[in-house]
Amino acid sequence: MNILIANDDGILAPGLQALTDALKPLGRIVVVAPESERSGFSSALTLDRPLRAIQIASDKWSVNGTPADCVFLALNGLFDFEFDLVVSGINSGANLADDVLYSGTVGAAFEGRLLKQPALAISLAGDQVKSYVDKIHYQQAAQWVHDFIASGLPKIPFQHVLNINIPDVFNIKGVKVTHLGEKKLLKPVTACTDIRGRDVQWIGLSGEEVVSSKKSEVSIESDLKAVSQGYVSITPIQMDRTNYAILETLSHQLRL
Repeated sequence: MNILIANDDGILAPGLQALTDALKPLGRIVVVAPESERSGFSSALTLDRPLRAIQIASDKWSVNGTPADCVFLALNGLFDFEFDLVVSGINSGANLADDVLYSGTVGAAFEGRLLKQPALAISLAGDQVKSYVDKIHYQQAAQWVHDFIASGLPKIPFQHVLNINIPDVFNIKGVKVTHLGEKKLLKPVTACTDIRGRDVQWIGLSGEEVVSSKKSEVSIESDLKAVSQGYVSITPIQMDRTNYAILETLSHQLRL
């Protein structure tokens, strides 16, 4: 099996290295990752300048672009062989609920959705700073990913991604299939002054879970709840975001 690994934390991220080491028994592992952190780039492709892929080790390449750039290049001419699976991660920090819209980890996985296997977006859900310096947590998460792939990936519809969040705990309770939760913004923008006296703004992170009345009727739990309880969350995400339930209604409203 030829497995492509990408991420959005950059080529030197500990989660990337842990995942690479853990998946080696499964086949040929090729890493193509951004030269530096590219969090929050979603599925962005670089169209205004050329990309440069530099080989820094055997089967390890650094790209001056986005996470999606890395996978796009790898699947479209950078190599003279094909891949069987794309795995993005392990991200330092969770990618849950609304955050998947911005996630470079999920964006990289979506670039691999056309392969015969579902692409995987892997995140370590916990204290981001603590996790980044504690390699044991990444090694445990990476081993879980190895076992998940080795046991046989589930059959899901074409062009889907499995968004997987592994809780940053030593004793994982189990696995739950989940739907995307919802968050409310606590303080989306923080204004401050930089060292030169200029006004700047920082975009903040979203806050705690919002319980949707519609989603609460579904028996499947949200990803936020599952991870908070110590379970691995697996959410199937599809590329087609069309709301088919309102197509006919909208057409009638517009008298088409």
